Amino acid sequence: MTTYDKLLRIKTDRGAGYLVLLDPDHRSVPELSAMARECEAQGADGFLIGGSLLFSDHFDALVRSIKEAVSKPVILFPGSSRQLSRHADAVLFMSLISGRNPQALIGEQVLAAPLVHALGIETISMGYMLVESGNVTAAQFMSNTSPIPREKPQIAVAHGLAGQYLGMKLLYLEAGSGAEKSVPETMIQAVSHTVSIPVIVGGGIRTPHDAAAKVRAGASFVVTGNVLESEENHSLVRAFAEAIHQGPGDKTTT
Repeated sequence: MTTYDKLLRIKTDRGAGYLVLLDPDHRSVPELSAMARECEAQGADGFLIGGSLLFSDHFDALVRSIKEAVSKPVILFPGSSRQLSRHADAVLFMSLISGRNPQALIGEQVLAAPLVHALGIETISMGYMLVESGNVTAAQFMSNTSPIPREKPQIAVAHGLAGQYLGMKLLYLEAGSGAEKSVPETMIQAVSHTVSIPVIVGGGIRTPHDAAAKVRAGASFVVTGNVLESEENHSLVRAFAEAIHQGPGDKTTT
């Protein structure tokens, strides 16, 4: 079974999936591995690894360490073609379809493709869409693109359909790391009710109540990152998982 198939199974069995984003620059390898192990025990369905920048030189070692620590999917969420590792289960091979910067649309993908092929990593094609969040996020600044206005859901719908028709397997509605405001439920609903591929939502989701609202609006997967970086917030993982899992036999907390 491919990693993509596993994601689809999670969505079918649990109603929606919970993915934890781990930034390689924010903690040491042992700390992030321990965090991943703890998150898995508390109900996380998988892990995304990546960031807008990369200051450390231990990316490959980090991916290997996390893969050894957990049994759930470990998926690369690369901010650039530098963030690749053969130890991951898959890579989100994404194009920033909400922007018009050719480097983010196709340039980095061309640079990465030969190495992905050589490493033998499973690819999951994904349309990445930045959404206005109330502040300038690292993803917006580094990509040199304008986000989709949060009050214009039909613009997001048009981009989502374009991604689907281009053959992408996932869409990601992203407010950005440290976003002031998360992706509006009206936009999630408009996109998810129009496209037929899974929709991931991340950025600015700070409470289980917020996460549950994204799922009710149509999110297939919810991603949290910054909110879990403080150790005192690690206890939120189980609450997030219970709020997001809304399939048969799963407890729903709002």
